[in-house]
Amino acid sequence: MKLITELQTERARFISRRWFLRDCGVGLAGLMMHSLTGNVAAANVAAQTTSLLPHFRPKAKRVIYLFQAGGPSQFELFDPKPELTKMDGKLPPAGLLEGYRAAFINPNSSLLGAKFKFSKSGSAGMDFSELIPYTAGIADDLTMVRSLYTDAVNHAPAQILMNTGSQQFGRPSLGSWALYGLGSETENLPGYVVLASAKGTSGGASNFGSGFLPTSLGGVPFRGSGDPLLYLSNPRGFDVKAQRDSLDVLRELNEAGSVHHGDPQAKARIQAYESAFHLQASAPELMDLKQEPQHILDLYGIKDINVSSYARNCLLARRLIERGVRFVQLFHEAWDQHGELTKEMKKNCRDTDQASAALVTDLKQRGLLDDTLVLWGGEFGRTPMVQGGNDGRDHHNRAFTMWMAGGGLKPGHIHGATDDFGFNITLDPVHVHDLHATLLHLLGFDHTRLTYRFQGRDFRLTDVFGKLVKGMLA
Repeated sequence: MKLITELQTERARFISRRWFLRDCGVGLAGLMMHSLTGNVAAANVAAQTTSLLPHFRPKAKRVIYLFQAGGPSQFELFDPKPELTKMDGKLPPAGLLEGYRAAFINPNSSLLGAKFKFSKSGSAGMDFSELIPYTAGIADDLTMVRSLYTDAVNHAPAQILMNTGSQQFGRPSLGSWALYGLGSETENLPGYVVLASAKGTSGGASNFGSGFLPTSLGGVPFRGSGDPLLYLSNPRGFDVKAQRDSLDVLRELNEAGSVHHGDPQAKARIQAYESAFHLQASAPELMDLKQEPQHILDLYGIKDINVSSYARNCLLARRLIERGVRFVQLFHEAWDQHGELTKEMKKNCRDTDQASAALVTDLKQRGLLDDTLVLWGGEFGRTPMVQGGNDGRDHHNRAFTMWMAGGGLKPGHIHGATDDFGFNITLDPVHVHDLHATLLHLLGFDHTRLTYRFQGRDFRLTDVFGKLVKGMLA
């Protein structure tokens, strides 16, 4: 009966040779994938891609991106500079700043030494500030990249570049590209979920939007308290049976409209209603942390499971990927320390250090880290020069640090280096496009071949740039 209805739908459409050549092959591929996997979400994605299969065997199947928006200071966290500390309060060497333009400060501002002590951890002797002892404890699981650089010097364009590969609004995000390539593993939850703590990001929803990719591939923000999505709960007097009956009637009406009018959007509407119904059942269970044992809550540093926090979001990230979500992104915009650097860095690290390390530890002990990519970092770093009296740093895009773990990366590895002032990269530079190319490689894709045709052009995450950073790979 279902097949007959589908055939009637196709007959009702305007049939032409152009339509047949354009759509039939992809439609048949989508039906085949649906019959093989039984995964409706994967079938939808298959109809929008040239191939659901990776270009080669992926090392990672999913991603958790801990985005520390605002620009964490590498000097106070990961990249100590004794020479910078020695010259604290003095002007930088004249040659260092030739042709340099800062975002907000006079480049000739005096140098500012690190505010905190460092020690080495792990077999590679990674440097960690005293502010992040928990992260230091997982040093042998981390790949630390000290040589990242970007093109933008202000928050919104730099965040959008880091998350979409372009400073222009409206491009698909990294999470959307990953979902486009790999498809979804769940019918009950979105394939790409966004969780926020602190405040919203300067780049806004463009950081996790689908751009010109299908809207089903965009990040879905979950709320920090109450229902994860607005209007998720049924109103009083409207139970599950009533809702199911209503959806069945809507399905019949949409199917009839599809046959009568040849409306290609009817099936998309049917799927949207069904996905929402499944989400209503699965999301409350996902958000209920009462199921977690006390030692796990203690591991993350969660004192109240009902209070929204970065730590709670880290635990939810693990629960989301366990339920088949492909890409989870946490946004924590609290790192823009133009002043009160000492005070704010202490607070930020109290809020994030334990939970970030706990997530890696938790994934590892559950056997999930090997095929899950975990990323920690912001849109750029901070200047070695002072701003805001004697306790602040400006934006710095020429050199900054991120750490990553799992998913085929080389553990216990330090990649790249900067000069004595942390101003320029001296070894193995990694542009944002190079980072994206490498992440897609770990997910099984050649970044030059994962493309989407839009307005007559094949677009990709890395545009016409990017190279694989082989030194980061296991």
